[in-house]
Amino acid sequence: MAQLLNEEDVRTARCGEFSAKDIGREVCVMGWAQRRRDLGSLIFIDLRDRSGILQLAFDDATEKAAFDTAFTVRSEYVLLCKGVIRARGEGAVNKNLPTGEIEVAARELRILSTSLTPPFAIEENSNVRPELRLQYRYLDLRRPDIQKNIIARSKITKIARDYYAENGFIDIETPDLIKPSPEGARDYIVPSRVHPGKFYALPQSPQLYKQLLMVAGFDRYFQIARCFRDEDLRADRQPEFTQIDVEMSFVRQDDVIAVTEGFLKRLWKEFLGVELQTPFLRMQYKECMERYGSDKPDLRFGFELKNISDIVKNTEFKVFAGALEAGGSVRAINVKGGAAWSRKEIDALVEFVKSYRAKGLAWTKMADGVVSSSFAKFLTDAENEEIAKRMDLCDGDLILVCADKDKVVFDSLGALRCHCAKKLGLCDPKDFKFMWVTDFPLFEYSEEEGRYTAMHHPFTMPNPEDLDKIESDPGATRAIAYDIVLNGTELGGGSIRIHDPDIQRRMFKALKLTDEEANEKFGYLIEAFRYGVPPHGGMAFGLDRLVTLALGLEDIRDVIAFPKVQNASELMTKAPGAADPKALEELGIAVIRSEDAE
Repeated sequence: MAQLLNEEDVRTARCGEFSAKDIGREVCVMGWAQRRRDLGSLIFIDLRDRSGILQLAFDDATEKAAFDTAFTVRSEYVLLCKGVIRARGEGAVNKNLPTGEIEVAARELRILSTSLTPPFAIEENSNVRPELRLQYRYLDLRRPDIQKNIIARSKITKIARDYYAENGFIDIETPDLIKPSPEGARDYIVPSRVHPGKFYALPQSPQLYKQLLMVAGFDRYFQIARCFRDEDLRADRQPEFTQIDVEMSFVRQDDVIAVTEGFLKRLWKEFLGVELQTPFLRMQYKECMERYGSDKPDLRFGFELKNISDIVKNTEFKVFAGALEAGGSVRAINVKGGAAWSRKEIDALVEFVKSYRAKGLAWTKMADGVVSSSFAKFLTDAENEEIAKRMDLCDGDLILVCADKDKVVFDSLGALRCHCAKKLGLCDPKDFKFMWVTDFPLFEYSEEEGRYTAMHHPFTMPNPEDLDKIESDPGATRAIAYDIVLNGTELGGGSIRIHDPDIQRRMFKALKLTDEEANEKFGYLIEAFRYGVPPHGGMAFGLDRLVTLALGLEDIRDVIAFPKVQNASELMTKAPGAADPKALEELGIAVIRSEDAE
């Protein structure tokens, strides 16, 4: 039976906060029983809380009631123990434990609550199925490594708040119930009871509100913002997430970048003790794609893309010729050390790129001075020699070639270079390679919608040099937009915003929004822009990704207290669930079950 605390039951400190300097001190400690060791006349209990483990000792000097209680303790019982800190006996010191020199000579022991046997051991780096961990997430969160991650996240948000406050930013909350937006990922829709037939959306970001705060004259805004996107999930995405959201008035791109670099420099110094060198490398989007096949390149290794289209432009090899005739390209990477891979391993790489819509890979390798190839016999000696020269083919190298439309080639080789680097163990999580990617296209063409859409969002300022292209050549229009990238992951992004009402109208028209549609969806923004708008821009960091990378982890679920799984459900509470029929009736909503659902 669970027990309440008495007035005199005041915890002296957390378990991991005691040391040899506390020897002789009367203490009251509380926590969970990690394990019990019964040696007959001696019983030891490891007491655990978020700070660490402290050993409780019960021996001949212990009162019988406390000793008998200790004998009944099981794993994860919640305990209160009173006693005296003493040095451990000779040979009993645990050098692997911060409190390993001491123990509590128990005088009193109470069981505050009991526990069933947990479905898995509460220990660091426990090898447990992810589904089971998330089903019992409240137990998983007791594990020391997961607790350290969540505590680290708290420290990082504090550093962010301190930094931005010291630099003149005002922390302002924006609404979570907003008007549905037409651009970007799908909204989560919330029905309104008091406005039948109408709906709110949960914010994908505070974008328009933070711009309106600049119109309102707050000059510098900051928020740890909750955001929601109803989209397919990946390892680094969740349907609800948190971002460090920033907006500034009277700034250029360089100003936003300087403030952001200052934050990251301070964060890495205070949190990791790492001195980052600023300014970070900057690279234009076009160069990124040409060299790395990605707008978020990992710079910890080479394997850069090389265009060999000009070398094979006259070839009769159908794989290369067909790609070039269709307006595509032939590009390759040189995987240093890849020649040691077997034919089976190379075939696995071919299958890997097929998931990026590539039809296959061609390859050449040199091992112990011998060159073997899947395509050399289809080319002339001169072509083969020129490819080897451009790709700097040396002993131990594996050249991988992709021929297709540029997007397929970039996506395939961009992912493949990272896959090969991981396979070769070249991705040190403590090697932090930051970079800025700038000069993004303003628009990207959506085959699905048959029109141009905004690559970032429709409020991004076009490059002044490209203003005449918005209507005539939208695909060639550049944006004043910038992403911060770390080790192949986009940490965040931002842009200078449109503050000219005429340019904003042109942007809406380029996105095929009529004046009526634009006014219906963004009329409040257009109206606000008639009352004096400062030039402004900002940034947003994915906090979950930032913490994950700073800790050298791979899965953002390990830094989120209660994450969702791949299908956007939560295994612990079984969310989402069915709504109460009465609530649906009040909302005027009927749920129609399809045959497939049944």
